[in-house]
Amino acid sequence: MAILITGCSTGVGRAAAIALARAGLPVWASARAIDTITDLAAEGCRLVELDVSDERSRLTAIDTVGPLDALVNNAGYAQAGPVEEVSLDRLRAQFETNVFGAIRLCQLALPAMRERGRGVIVNVGSAGGLIGVPASAAYDMTKWSLEALSDALRMEVRRFGVRVSLLEPGGVVSAFAATQAATWPETVGPYEKFRANHHERMRRYTRPGAPGMTTPERVAKVVLRAVTARNPKARYKIGPAARVMPLLYRTLPTPLWDAFMTRLFPMT
Repeated sequence: MAILITGCSTGVGRAAAIALARAGLPVWASARAIDTITDLAAEGCRLVELDVSDERSRLTAIDTVGPLDALVNNAGYAQAGPVEEVSLDRLRAQFETNVFGAIRLCQLALPAMRERGRGVIVNVGSAGGLIGVPASAAYDMTKWSLEALSDALRMEVRRFGVRVSLLEPGGVVSAFAATQAATWPETVGPYEKFRANHHERMRRYTRPGAPGMTTPERVAKVVLRAVTARNPKARYKIGPAARVMPLLYRTLPTPLWDAFMTRLFPMT
C-alpha cells in the first residue's frame, strides 16, 4: 500500500503527511525541494522529490513510489493580483501547478488503481472554488476547475472501485497571505491602493485565531478520514467560511454580494 501526498513542505500537505503516518499508513511525502521535508522521515514518511508541474518529475516520482492506493493532490499556491495585471505567463503557471499537475497525477495513478479494483483520490480544493474574490481570480479559477474535475472523475472511475473526494477548506492558518503578497505583480498604477488594502486585510483575516480560520491539522484529519473511509464523501466542507461564504454567494442578490465583498477588500 502506498499513499502519495503532494506539496508537503508546509501547511496542509505537511500536516496531512504527519497525521497519516501517525495513523500507521504508508505515506510518501513529496515536495519540489526534498530538503524542505527531510524531517518528515522521523515521522515515518518516505520521501520523494516531486514538482507537480514538471512531467519528468511526475513520471520519476510515480515510478519511485509504485502503484498507489491513494493520491492526495494538495500541491498548490495562490497567484494574487487584479485580472488586468496578472500576466498570462503567471496565469499559466498557476494552472500548471494547481490544475494540470493534479490532472496528470490522476492519469498516472489510475491505471494501477483500476487494475487492482481499488483506490482513493483526494483533491484539496478551497472555498475559493465556490466564490470569486477580488484579486484572487487566478487562484479561484484553479479551484473552480478542481470542482469540475472531481465531479466528472468521481463518476467515471467509481465502477472501477476508485473513490474521489474533494476537500473544500475555508481560511487555513498558513503562509497563504505571505504567498499572495509575494506573487502580486508590481504596480504603481490604478491598483496600488487596492494592493495595500488587500495585503492588510489578508494579514488580518488569516492570522491565527481570526474568526472563521481553521488549522492545517484540522484539514489533515479530514484527509485521513477521506483516505480511510469505506465510502468517502464526495465533498468535505471544512471550517465556517466554507459553509457561510458560499451560502451568502448563492442567496444574496448580486449587487449586495458585490458590495459585501468590496467592503471586505476595499478597492480605494
